[in-house]
Amino acid sequence: MAISSETIDEIDNAKEKNDLKILEAVFFVSGRFLTMQDLISLSDLNPVIIKDLIEKLKEKYDKRDSAIEIVEKSGSWKMDVRQEYSYIINKLATGSAEFSKAEQETLAIIAFKQPIKQSVVIKIRGNKAYDHIKKFSDLGLIKLKKVGRTNELNLSEEFYDYFNINEGENPLEETKRER
Repeated sequence: MAISSETIDEIDNAKEKNDLKILEAVFFVSGRFLTMQDLISLSDLNPVIIKDLIEKLKEKYDKRDSAIEIVEKSGSWKMDVRQEYSYIINKLATGSAEFSKAEQETLAIIAFKQPIKQSVVIKIRGNKAYDHIKKFSDLGLIKLKKVGRTNELNLSEEFYDYFNINEGENPLEETKRER
């Protein structure tokens, strides 16, 4: 059997479709920004191919008028929900068991009052807030800066990425506008 150029094209197309699915799965499962090095190690694909596939994924989601998009920031990429649908994600994220109601309240105080001293949060929320603050810090949602005998708490860039909010935007104002 002779291999024609048509057969080679079919093989190339099948390989590209498979590579596209691999990259899409990597983005879907990661849920965070990935560097080119991350993408290479997770997909075993060549960086030139990855760049091409990222563009194809962007086009695919645009053509389908999808709620999903590929976002690029500082040489890293992430699969995300388009901004106009982020209110749904925020409802899911805050309504899930991922954070207890008490944790949500502690995080809301930090978000609203930042920068805020940890000692003030503890006075407002009680000793359980130490556990909440540790969890938020471990997740990278807040930054701790030693100030005297306490820590000053601020939201991190990861907080804004996690809740799909633009930095500097007041999430409480966004919620009021949606109602």
